[in-house]
Amino acid sequence: MPKDYARTDRIAEQVQRELAEMLRLEVRDPRVRMVTLTGVEVARDYSHAKVFYTTLEGASDKVQQGLEHAGGFLRSRLSHVMKLRITPQLRFVYDESVERGAYLSHLIDQAVASDKGESS
Repeated sequence: MPKDYARTDRIAEQVQRELAEMLRLEVRDPRVRMVTLTGVEVARDYSHAKVFYTTLEGASDKVQQGLEHAGGFLRSRLSHVMKLRITPQLRFVYDESVERGAYLSHLIDQAVASDKGESS
């Protein structure tokens, strides 16, 4: 019977939940106040984790620097909260999919509006 839900996926979800909570309650850096974590990918050996995030301001070097600065603290807290033999190194990656989705939605709305204008 194949595994439908891999252990790395469960760990990735827990990492995402824990990091989101830590960013909200424990990190005091103003650069990372309006950050939303959109996903986490954990390596099969649990050594690394890509943490995907988005912000209301869009891509920003300040937000990236703030997350990287808080990375050591977040990893340390994660090691206390999650009982893993190896706590993954955290790598923060800006997630452009939300921005791209909003842009595509805007293009669709424009196309629908122009079709309505032509058919009248």
